[in-house]
Amino acid sequence: MSRLILASASPRRRELLVQAGFTFEVSPAHVNEDTRPGEDPIAYVVRLARDKAEAVYAKLRDPEAIILGADTTVTLDGHILAKPEDAPDATRMLRMLSGRTHRVITGVAITSATGTEIAAEVTGVQFLTLTDKEIADYIATGEQMDKAGAYGIQGRAARWVPRIEGCYFNVVGLPLALVSTMLETRLRRNP
Repeated sequence: MSRLILASASPRRRELLVQAGFTFEVSPAHVNEDTRPGEDPIAYVVRLARDKAEAVYAKLRDPEAIILGADTTVTLDGHILAKPEDAPDATRMLRMLSGRTHRVITGVAITSATGTEIAAEVTGVQFLTLTDKEIADYIATGEQMDKAGAYGIQGRAARWVPRIEGCYFNVVGLPLALVSTMLETRLRRNP
């Protein structure tokens, strides 16, 4: 019988998988998340998702395991805005996003004994124009520190987002419809 394993320590990804009704285990992957020279944002998150899923599969060596790897980033004007290093970095990112529409991209990889399947989801997110005080107050909460683009749409930053185009769950960190389709296909092949 197949075992679904999430290759991520993200509490948001765990919550979303539970919400979607999946039973799974968690085995976080530890991979280098540095961008490569000239790497575009979609290639970046898909590579990281694949690396995470394949690292956990190699570690477990369980032919019954189906590993879900994912990575999310924010991109604006060709810049990848990963997790901020510190408060000044988060402030810089939020100033970049202020009053603009950016893209949130999640790479997804499913690895099992039959190989690895990859995909990506892209969502457009519009931000209101932020004041320096709004940014400083948000930074003071600490909510931004483990999130790509220095914000969480499911938290206090929700009030800055008047419109999205695409999958809301992708912005949280896991595009549920895409993941569900990929997992259900894989589970049919690996009952």
